[in-house]
Amino acid sequence: MSNMAVLEGVLERITYANEENGYTVARVDTGRGAGDLLTVVGALLGAQVGESLRMEGRWGSHSQYGKQFTVENYTTVLPATIQGIRRYLGSGLIKGIGPVMADRITTHFGVDTLDIIEQEPKRLVEVPGLGPKRTKMIATAWEEQKAIKEVMVFLQSVEVSTSIAVRIYKKYEDASISVVKNQPYRLASDVWGIGFLTADRIAQAVGIPHDSPERVKAGLQYALSQSSDQGHCYLPEERLIADGVKLLQVDTGLVIECLAELAADPEGVVREKVPSPEGGEPVTAVYLVPFHRAELSLAGQVRRLLKTGEDRMPAFRDVDWDKALAWLATRTGATLAPEQEQAVRLALSRKVAVLTGGPGCGKSFTVRSIVELARAKKAKVVLAAPTGRAAKRLSELTGAEASTVHRLLELKPGGDAAYDRDRPLDADLVVVDEASMLDLLLANKLVKAVAPGAHLLLVGDVDQLPSVGAGEVLGDLLAEGGPVPAVRLTRIFRQAQQSGVVTNAHRINAGQPPLTEGLSDFFLFVEDETEDAGKLAVDVAARRIPAKFGLDPRRDVQVLAPMHRGPAGAGNLNGLLQQAITPARPDLPEKRFGGRVFRVGDKVTQIRNNYDKGENGVFNGTVGVVTGLDPDEQRLTVHTDEDEEIGYDFDELDELAHAYAMTIHRSQGSEYPAVVIPVTTSAWMMLQRNLLYTAVTRAKKLVVLVGSRKAIGQAVRTVSAGRRCTALDFRLRGGSGEDFA
Repeated sequence: MSNMAVLEGVLERITYANEENGYTVARVDTGRGAGDLLTVVGALLGAQVGESLRMEGRWGSHSQYGKQFTVENYTTVLPATIQGIRRYLGSGLIKGIGPVMADRITTHFGVDTLDIIEQEPKRLVEVPGLGPKRTKMIATAWEEQKAIKEVMVFLQSVEVSTSIAVRIYKKYEDASISVVKNQPYRLASDVWGIGFLTADRIAQAVGIPHDSPERVKAGLQYALSQSSDQGHCYLPEERLIADGVKLLQVDTGLVIECLAELAADPEGVVREKVPSPEGGEPVTAVYLVPFHRAELSLAGQVRRLLKTGEDRMPAFRDVDWDKALAWLATRTGATLAPEQEQAVRLALSRKVAVLTGGPGCGKSFTVRSIVELARAKKAKVVLAAPTGRAAKRLSELTGAEASTVHRLLELKPGGDAAYDRDRPLDADLVVVDEASMLDLLLANKLVKAVAPGAHLLLVGDVDQLPSVGAGEVLGDLLAEGGPVPAVRLTRIFRQAQQSGVVTNAHRINAGQPPLTEGLSDFFLFVEDETEDAGKLAVDVAARRIPAKFGLDPRRDVQVLAPMHRGPAGAGNLNGLLQQAITPARPDLPEKRFGGRVFRVGDKVTQIRNNYDKGENGVFNGTVGVVTGLDPDEQRLTVHTDEDEEIGYDFDELDELAHAYAMTIHRSQGSEYPAVVIPVTTSAWMMLQRNLLYTAVTRAKKLVVLVGSRKAIGQAVRTVSAGRRCTALDFRLRGGSGEDFA
């Protein structure tokens, strides 16, 4: 093996960067002239375009790319030439300096530029166009950059990626190195994007023992938090212990001991006996504290609302229903079917009610009727839905303002709501559409804010996928023997029967394959090979549907994939769709972040709840379009579905993903004119009836399935395996852990 070699050069561009492990492929200019760039590969963590690097590593050769240098480690060398300094400053490294300003500053100060910024930043006002405000901003950014570099160098030694290093610095600032060295497991709960596995890797690098109780407790909490990401509110104790042993590779006895310590800590975990989700003997459930509190609180609030003697809509206690419904028919121009009539009576006379049913069964018309009657009696009606799109649709349907649940409750940084039990909403009737999307934590916040005596109506399709977050709230509220009255609409109305989308949604839900011949709004393109199916789905969405139906590929067409990974997964399809719909252009600004490139015009989605952005936070699943990209300010602007302009600093771009294609799970609560669904055998484990049903019911006018008949058959036949671990239905019936004592 050859000895270590040293290479110096300016980083010209990053062609690939893996945010997880820092592996980077880049091109450097070694200053040999002739514009020759050399490929370097390896852990170039934290290196920025324009920086001069001194790299240690080995020379090698790649069959496709020729000679290349594999970097083992590197240090940043501040550039010494005017051209180098100009490139360095203009690279977007320092907020407030873009290429134009870098040119002005270096023209004015020459090779002393970096010394001036470092030692006499006030002199920057000498540069034309630089006022005191911008000067101060540049000085602050330079200091921060220096501090981040120090942290970066340390974190590089423990193999942490750039974006995570920046986030650690933002969270702890000067204490960063101390926290990482002494309390690495704090990172998993404090810093978004760092899970237990990353924290564990850091802990190992700083010498924390494999069998340290601190490590085992952090691992158990991580296992619970992972299970909540899969929808569970708790894990049975035996399963948690087994998961812990597998994850941590330590003795079972140590895991049991540490779990007992966590259960004794008020902020650790809660253990309680509950009925088994599969029936049979009760299980000992282990909850993270917030989920246990929310489950108890939500059940208690629902029962309290149902039992209260107060009534904010007393007019409906002894109303003449025949007369009221006859008046309603003159207002809406249609009479209600018997089950719709039952739903209207229920919502207006009972404090909590649920309305469920599939597409074309008249849920929307029923909701409109309820709102009309409530308003006729001067009731204050508040309308909400979990997503911006669903709220817009509810508003169009009822002719009244509707907002997202988050905005309605005015959620604050940290997730606390402005409206709660002590300050309830001023509403006589609260209607929430797309309630299948409500997870346990959000449903608890919502129900807490309903005033005693007010009526709450939850509307949703219980056959769709349950919420992305933990819980199965709508299903639990509808559970047999529970206290909440409900109506299920089953009759498909005549005009809806003519829709292939509606007909096939109901066929899929009943376990029958969809009809794909002779319909004007439901098509199947058969393609058995996964990779070819992916490419065909892109062609259908970006070219064929816009050409045949005149729909906008960005606004009106949505590709929905069963999974994120693989050739027909949302991740890969996003790249292909971006190339087709928003390709690179010389006049179009773009920003590369990790493995993604963001451009003006891109369709994007937020992938975490961020309570600090926008008026009332921006939430997981919010979709928008990139409307601005400013290299000087290092900011990207997104116009969201909720008509808000949201700014993102370049180091926050890991909160955004492209949304030309998304997983079916992420599409809940949204509706699109046209939906393209790749259904391939590579997604075999994911193919379930409620997944395909949810995808099809997202479409208003048109569905195109692309893939194999075998995969579609598998999805239609497979009823989702096992219920989520939740005890809400048990608590709604008044159950508690003492029942099993």
